[in-house]
Amino acid sequence: MTDSLQDVQGAVAPASLSNEVFNESFTPVVPATPDTVAPQAPVQADAQAFAELGLAPELVAAVRDLGYTEPTAVQHKAIPLAMGDANTAMVDLMVSSQTGSGKTAAFLLPVLHTLLAQQNAAHAQAEADFARQCAEAAERGEPAPKRPRRQNPTNPRQFKAATPGALVLCPTRELAQQVAHDAIGLVQHCRGLRIANVVGGMPYQLQIARLQNANLVVATPGRLLDLQRSMQIKLDQVQFLVVDEADRMLDLGFADDLAEINQLTIQRKQTMMFSATFAPRIQQLAARVMREPRKLQIDSPQEKHANIKQILHWADHFDHKRALLDHWLRDSSIQQAIVFASTQVECDGLANDLQQAGFSAVALHGALSQGLRNRRLMALRNGQVQILVATDVAARGIDVPSISHVFNFGLPMKAEDYTHRIGRTGRAGRDGIAVTFAEFRDQRRVFDIEAFTRQQFNAEMIPGMEPTRRAPTAQPPRGFGGGKGRGRPGEGGGARGPRRDHGGFHGGRAPGWGEAAAPSHPRSHARDGFQGKPAHHADGAGAKRYQKDSGAFAGQGKSAGATRTWSPDRDARGGFGGKGGGKPAGRPQGGRVFVPRDR
Repeated sequence: MTDSLQDVQGAVAPASLSNEVFNESFTPVVPATPDTVAPQAPVQADAQAFAELGLAPELVAAVRDLGYTEPTAVQHKAIPLAMGDANTAMVDLMVSSQTGSGKTAAFLLPVLHTLLAQQNAAHAQAEADFARQCAEAAERGEPAPKRPRRQNPTNPRQFKAATPGALVLCPTRELAQQVAHDAIGLVQHCRGLRIANVVGGMPYQLQIARLQNANLVVATPGRLLDLQRSMQIKLDQVQFLVVDEADRMLDLGFADDLAEINQLTIQRKQTMMFSATFAPRIQQLAARVMREPRKLQIDSPQEKHANIKQILHWADHFDHKRALLDHWLRDSSIQQAIVFASTQVECDGLANDLQQAGFSAVALHGALSQGLRNRRLMALRNGQVQILVATDVAARGIDVPSISHVFNFGLPMKAEDYTHRIGRTGRAGRDGIAVTFAEFRDQRRVFDIEAFTRQQFNAEMIPGMEPTRRAPTAQPPRGFGGGKGRGRPGEGGGARGPRRDHGGFHGGRAPGWGEAAAPSHPRSHARDGFQGKPAHHADGAGAKRYQKDSGAFAGQGKSAGATRTWSPDRDARGGFGGKGGGKPAGRPQGGRVFVPRDR
């Protein structure tokens, strides 16, 4: 039954089992050869590690066949607590673990173990009942009763709503498909356990047929509630509810859907929630749907990716970033790469530019149909595509071990999404490179990422493509106050960040890489005069204009025939004092009051 379901699942599930289930610290099984039989001994010893956790032999055999034998830290701590024992009841769990730490298997293995144990107990009870019926028939001298015939669940005349025993909720379709495929690989030795994947963008009839007799359902909240409202699935018999990537679930606006699913599965025995952090909003969600949960902090969000080299390139503008990306993509050491964009429009445009430049690139974002997204992911896993240009929809749930580079062409809106992005590389014990391209206007986001990860970027420059501006070296302080004027970053001079260059007028942007400096604009000097800047910024006519403006500010100029001087008690008299030709002191006729920097 599992094999037949896997054939149906293959149309939408990834081609290979995710290494997200297990960490790179796992030791792969060394197959025996005709020449040497010695490697068999450590395999049996390592396989015992999962058996010591109390897992069923079928699951231990599946894990060993997949090539992994050592449980990770999150699996070693979460699996015993999730399964419980005869003396300990099941508890709700809140687990914080980073991508690639094996958290998928941490909730799949205990859930599948419990479902398998319940199925075996039900099968044993059915066999005992049948044996009792046969004995009673023999005593009465009647022929033995026949076993009930198995009905076809896809026959409309025999249709009944699916009643799964476990439910796993994922925020994105790709992540749900990945988790479902991982579960199918884990039940390859479990007879009778069925896995169903329910996501949007797929035909309803195919998913309804897939739901029949399913024991574990991996779904996205939207399509799951659609099927529940149409009476295709009942959730009142769900015993285990798992919320994967709870932080992303809230970001996508699934809070109301989670509340509704919580009421539909109110009789469940256990709830598990996995998230990158224990943020206050995650704790508020846990307080509504969980009962006295146990918290497990396995990996802090600030844990450094030891096998991923992180590089930062500062760029003057978009064209500069595009040239830096083109330079990197021509590196012969790149096997496959993911380029993350900020928006869907930028994703499509960048993918088209790369295709025209001769690269094998495709775009992946939420506006594409689900069938097209599946085909492009399959092409990436099969090696038919080298570069995937994607939005944050691909930041979680994509696991291709051959991805060697990740490029952040557009910075993420949230700092924690950066860790999920770079987690697409450096998997299964391999080394990875994560390159970030940032314009100077993006320095606040860069500083937020550094503050979240608690590590500094390694800013590098490519010879011949250096930025024209000096890269910022320190994060400017947040908030106002703490110093006079603007000040420099780190000196308590406000929250406006580093000063702009006043070499010219460029529509709010300094001249950058590949640009010619624009002619100086006269208004910039007038603005400098009111800010009290030194006169060496201007020369010629601009210097005279600067001196005139600054002289008026200092009380040396004339305004409407009145001499105005700055007085110490300006606060009491409106700011300006002196003789004003019979006009009251206060605001000048220009309509603006210019305040000195040292006020």
